[in-house]
Parts: sequence; C-alpha cells; structure tokens
Amino acid sequence: MRSCPICGSKNINLFAGGQTGWYECKDCGYVGPLVIDKSADFFKVIEKRQSIRKYKKKEIEKEKIMKILETIRKAPSAGNLQAYEVVLTKDKERIKEIAKCCYQSFIGDAPLLLIFFADEEKSCKYYGERGRLYSLQDATIATTFAMLSCVALELSCCWIGAFDEECIKKITNAKLKPIAILTIGYPDEKPEKTERRRIGEFLHFEKF
Repeated sequence: MRSCPICGSKNINLFAGGQTGWYECKDCGYVGPLVIDKSADFFKVIEKRQSIRKYKKKEIEKEKIMKILETIRKAPSAGNLQAYEVVLTKDKERIKEIAKCCYQSFIGDAPLLLIFFADEEKSCKYYGERGRLYSLQDATIATTFAMLSCVALELSCCWIGAFDEECIKKITNAKLKPIAILTIGYPDEKPEKTERRRIGEFLHFEKF
C-alpha cells in the first residue's frame, strides 16, 4: 500500500492516472503526484517545522553551522544587494544577556543564536526610501532560509521578533536595525502541531 511522502499516512485518496496519477492525503491534506522525486524532501521539511523552545545540552556541529550559513548566503535579495548582516553567538553569558532584551527566558538556554540585521542604508542608496522595506525583506528571507535549513539538518529553532532593538544593538555593537533572532539547537520537546488556516481562508482570486 502506498503512503504519503509527507506524513507517512496510508490514508490517501487516489485520483485518475494510475501509477503516474495524483493523490490527496486525508490526514495532512497534501496533494501531489503519486510518483515524486526528491523535491518532496522540501515539503517534508515544511511539514516538520515547528517553533521549539527547549533544547538539549548538545553542541551543534561546525559542519551544520556552516551549512546553515551557506544557505543564508544563497538567499535571494532585492537587486542582489544582500542588504543584511548576521551575528552568530555561542557565548553562554552573551546569550543570557540577549535573552533579557527579548523578555523570554528560554532564549538564554539556546546553544546558538543567529541575529539578523537589515542594512537599510545599503539598500536605500540604490532604491531610495523604498530600500528600507527591501532590506527588511532581505533580512527576513535570509532568516527563513536559515530556519528551514535547521530543520533539514535535524535541528530546531524558534523565530524571535519581540525584543528591545537598542538593547540588541548595544550587546552586539551594531548600528544596523535588528530584524529577527533565531534560537537554534537540538530539540528537547515535541509540542502539539498548531492549527493553520485553510487555503480558502486566506486566498483571494484576482482581488479582495
């Protein structure tokens, strides 16, 4: 019996086409071709991703860190300006100080933090005032690439957007605008999956 490549469920509904037809998984809702290639691995990563706030006291291998950084480097950006910078910290005392800036104590126990900054000036030189938005987009795209690469590497993370900007800038000696922080580590919890809106609840055809 065939199973869903995303969640592994055998509760699937086959459409016409036989061996090369399409199916719908009745458990996770995935719709896709019956015969798929390794691109399905990407969708497994999407399905697996969760915000994890508890980590094992296990050091992250340098090879995995470099993989994450390489993924960030390949993220798309407006005009290929790559108007973002990243601060990586593994220092336990510094991480605890950063946690205070975020008002969330669990951050202090994370083995690794990546802090993403938008280089507004770099983007504005090319795009004018609109560049502020583009640099923010650049930084968030880079953060998303890092987040998904963590999952692909059997790590977990949590995207932090609530923090005192000036506090973060002071600790990191940065002049740029902090946009997001990723806490990264090996998961030590398995929370329940959170609900998501159905496609029909957010999708608008042609206009609102």
